[in-house]
Amino acid sequence: MSAGNRLRRAVPFVGSLTDIRTPRPEVVLTYDDGPHPTGTRAVMQALAAHGATATFFVLLSRARVHPEIIGEVTAAGHEIGLHGPDHRRLTSFSAREVVRRTRDAKRELEDLTGTSVRWFRPPYGAQRLSTWAAVRRAGLEVVLWSATTWDARHVSMEERLTHALTEVGRGSILLAHDAFASAADGVDDGDEPEVDRRALTSLLLSEFSRRGLRGTSLSQALQHGTPRRTALFSA
Repeated sequence: MSAGNRLRRAVPFVGSLTDIRTPRPEVVLTYDDGPHPTGTRAVMQALAAHGATATFFVLLSRARVHPEIIGEVTAAGHEIGLHGPDHRRLTSFSAREVVRRTRDAKRELEDLTGTSVRWFRPPYGAQRLSTWAAVRRAGLEVVLWSATTWDARHVSMEERLTHALTEVGRGSILLAHDAFASAADGVDDGDEPEVDRRALTSLLLSEFSRRGLRGTSLSQALQHGTPRRTALFSA
């Protein structure tokens, strides 16, 4: 086989999971930047009220402080993914350092959860091909998103709902947050937006139900669907 043919065959496998091809009316719910004693529990209350599950991409910097919430998340039937040792951009590290940091964080998070961790979401969605490959070498699959709630922005609840509902559909992976990264997570992203996370989750799930959709975690959606991967890399 020629080098050119090898490249063409490899290209479909180089990409991050962005949504799910599924016959079921499901939206994958994902939450970043926790765990947080208020935000994570508020989100879980709304999920429980609607019989929904989600995948929580947690920061190790926060999981170390609130390990009890990790236990609450898994006990409620939700899934844990890794968002990083902290919230610094992968693109600020060498590929070798990304492998080391990610592999170490995966092991520590698995010790906390008592289960294997499969998914990784890069902070800010920032990645290069080299860091994507480094995460894969660390034993994780990169998950991005195809819809977002804008809940990390200083906008109104109405704007968040409108934006999310415009983007979301069957098989979408929806990005939301149960916390807001801060200096304790290695970053300064300014003032935290005011977000009623329980209300936002509840309103979204109510609208999903009206449209015949339901919220689920990534692994549950993949039980009946197949992943769609897209090559999305930073300049």
